[in-house]
Amino acid sequence: MFDRILLPTDGSDPTESAVTMALGLAETHDATLHVLFVVDPPTSVTGVGDGFSGLDNLLDALEEEGHSTTDEIATQASERDIETTAAVRRGNPHDDILSYADEAAVDVIVMGTHGRTGVKRALLGSVTEDVVRHSSIPVLTVHRDPDE
Repeated sequence: MFDRILLPTDGSDPTESAVTMALGLAETHDATLHVLFVVDPPTSVTGVGDGFSGLDNLLDALEEEGHSTTDEIATQASERDIETTAAVRRGNPHDDILSYADEAAVDVIVMGTHGRTGVKRALLGSVTEDVVRHSSIPVLTVHRDPDE
């Protein structure tokens, strides 16, 4: 049923439940797991140095974090004999997630939710919500453990 699964991650603790779900789903279906980290360039930056070099340093550090995060998940997958492809991109998270899903012809996207509601959700927006609204393929949303 699922041959290619996409797991977008930002490396935060609330996404751990989605990682666990995606690994289990990939293992059950003998599917390839695609792990994606999208660096969202800030619209304004303060306190990172002079001009564009400061922004470049920030983006490079975020990309490094992305590689570290995707490598860690790929290692977990490898320990379970799950084939994995990892990618780090710069751009708009929900657009890049949907583009990657199309490019890789994935069958399902597994995403964590941060559990924001009300004003916080309205102010901060939700990448997961945008992906759910615009995806042409199934999106499995995984809530974080309520005890965390």
